[in-house]
Amino acid sequence: MAAPSTPLPHRAIIEHQVRQTVYRQLGKAMPRSASAPNPLVVNVSARHCHLTQEAVEILFGKGHQLQVFKWLYQEGQFAAKETVTLIGPRSRVISNLRILGPCRNINQVELAYTDAIALGFDIPLRSSGDIENTPGCMLMGPAGFLEMDNGVIRALRHVHMAPEDADFYGVKNKDFMKMTVGGPCGVSFNDMLVRVDPSFKLEVHIDTDEGNAVNLQPTTPVSLHK
Repeated sequence: MAAPSTPLPHRAIIEHQVRQTVYRQLGKAMPRSASAPNPLVVNVSARHCHLTQEAVEILFGKGHQLQVFKWLYQEGQFAAKETVTLIGPRSRVISNLRILGPCRNINQVELAYTDAIALGFDIPLRSSGDIENTPGCMLMGPAGFLEMDNGVIRALRHVHMAPEDADFYGVKNKDFMKMTVGGPCGVSFNDMLVRVDPSFKLEVHIDTDEGNAVNLQPTTPVSLHK
């Protein structure tokens, strides 16, 4: 009987290890974040939506449960197999909009500004869950349509961290930090919202516009600071 295979490290951890190796090979000093209690992981968050169980059943049929397509870096979070079609102003659409699970208590669509421009939206920059006075849209699934009165946002870039990470960086929940990205397209991202919870792994989320702007690669040097 074959021995069970050892699960591979998450892609983000591998990328972090690659960055460390590049620093060593170049003989450069490691940024402070490299000596942190946990590896600094930066992930680009593509457009997606969060739905309530009620919304899932409207779109996919009564009793339908989201199925896991791919587990995400944060424990218990996943990209679902299910996708929907987003219908925006003037009937412009985005097909195959991925649902992230598990279900939440609000419906929310997160787009990059380039997505919003293509759809004809004027969307605000908001932290997740802050959907008051935001535009709505229509979602279409195989079983029906969901009319959202609000909930379409561009998500404020943010960093998840455990209390030990917050202690290391000298920040607390709802503070703001900066992230410096090196390389030929390097920039400093300001106003990065801090989210602290014992269940969190240290991870920065930026959207596709931000990731493309800096050409974020596994070898791109990044550092987090106040």
